[in-house]
Amino acid sequence: MTNIAIYTLTSELHDEQAIKAVTNEFLNSLDIEYTFRGNEYADYGTHALDLIYVRTGGTEGIFKRLLPALLKKSPHPFYLLTSGKSNSLAASMEILSFLRQEGYQGEIIHGNATYISKRVKLLCKVSETKKALQGCKLGVIGAPSDWLISSSVDKDKVKEKLGIELIDIPMQVLLDEIEATPLEEVTEETASEVIKHALPGAYQIYRALKVLVQRYALQGFTLRCFDLLTAVKNTGCLALAKLNAEGIVAGCEGDVPAMLSMKIAQAAIGVSGFQANPASIDPETGEMLFAHCTIPFNLVESYELDTHFESGIGVGICGFMKEGPVTIFKVSGNLSRYFIEEGALVRNQAKADLCRTQQVIQLSAPCQTSYFLTNPIGNHHIVLPGHHKDLLEQLMKTL
Repeated sequence: MTNIAIYTLTSELHDEQAIKAVTNEFLNSLDIEYTFRGNEYADYGTHALDLIYVRTGGTEGIFKRLLPALLKKSPHPFYLLTSGKSNSLAASMEILSFLRQEGYQGEIIHGNATYISKRVKLLCKVSETKKALQGCKLGVIGAPSDWLISSSVDKDKVKEKLGIELIDIPMQVLLDEIEATPLEEVTEETASEVIKHALPGAYQIYRALKVLVQRYALQGFTLRCFDLLTAVKNTGCLALAKLNAEGIVAGCEGDVPAMLSMKIAQAAIGVSGFQANPASIDPETGEMLFAHCTIPFNLVESYELDTHFESGIGVGICGFMKEGPVTIFKVSGNLSRYFIEEGALVRNQAKADLCRTQQVIQLSAPCQTSYFLTNPIGNHHIVLPGHHKDLLEQLMKTL
């Protein structure tokens, strides 16, 4: 079954043969794969994207009669596809106006074949992303770090809007699992005796976290990682880099909104992104420096092992991501706000006085630096490879 289905609305006053010819010409011009269902709405709501092709005028009453049954099948917005022939656009506008008056969301998809194809593919991807998030379980291992005073979360809103369940896991559960996990010899090479000494413990943390992921059936988690510095004299940076690369979203410092941003990004584009702090901003040029001590291994072309910046112990990751297009993304803990902006990674750097992975990013719109200085959503933001603003913005608008 394809992910897109097309249903039709047609007035009985129009000649079916003529309408069929227009339908074939119009749909064949679109660069999309779809299942044509005609006026058979029995499986409406079972696809990633259901399109109602308004073929003619005079169909407003037909849609109104169909609406109660359609609402029972699917709560999704109504997408009205129109070629503009036979007064189809006018009918679609009347239908959409009616939907808005009744409190339902909808959109008319109309334009040239290239625009329609692009729009339909985007909407399909948004729907697929939302379905991928349904039933997801994310862990909060330890409470959020004490300094994250603005990064609270509304669990009910997260469940309602994303279908994600947040599971609190006491830090002691992880510490007990680390203690029960034997140290193993590590073959990874490093010239630093401090890092060489810390590597077995870093891998021990990684294996213990994998046990918790399996035990609680998690698709991701955020970790109050600074507690490890005192509890086991090591860091979670290596573990998070590995787990993210394995498809398990793994965030730092117990930052739940950052973890949600990473999970949304992973569902949408396939990678969880680089959780980082803005370290400096040039408001005039739009150049920003982002830094953190870990980055998913599947985001970098190469990496070096270092110590954790603030403590000088454990294992930190200095990763070098491919230069080029990036997207900065962050959602708030109640999903009422979000920030999305595109830019370019212009260079990686490795200065000693910052968290180990450092990225200099040029925002496409320098004026967007005002967001960071006047109305930010916390400190952590997610850096994603590639330009994804259209997809992420459309997704957030539908929540």
